Amino acid sequence: MPLLKVQTSAQVGDRAKVEAMLKELSSSLASHIGKPESFVMTSFEDEVPMTFAGTTDPACYLEVKSVGSMKPDQTQAMSQDFCDRVENQLGVAKNRVYIEFADAQGYMWGWNGSTLG
Repeated sequence: MPLLKVQTSAQVGDRAKVEAMLKELSSSLASHIGKPESFVMTSFEDEVPMTFAGTTDPACYLEVKSVGSMKPDQTQAMSQDFCDRVENQLGVAKNRVYIEFADAQGYMWGWNGSTLG
């Protein structure tokens, strides 16, 4: 049940570009976490009002959640990968990106009318 949620203050407007990026992120997250992509969800919001370092220059916030336990080497690799993608595809500088990694317990995540734990 890995989830990658992307919020940015940047204006994208190109739906095909966003969908392509989400598909790339989905595949990448599955690979990093070692779970089937069939359980991965990605989402995207642009034009979210936000500040970073006291300015309204383009910024980005990502949330990565997964049932299980992410290891430091995994989160480091994901941070590098996802920051690179955000910079290349959205034009948001890496130093204006925060990523929150959160391990979820199975009983705290619902799916298909039940929970995962």
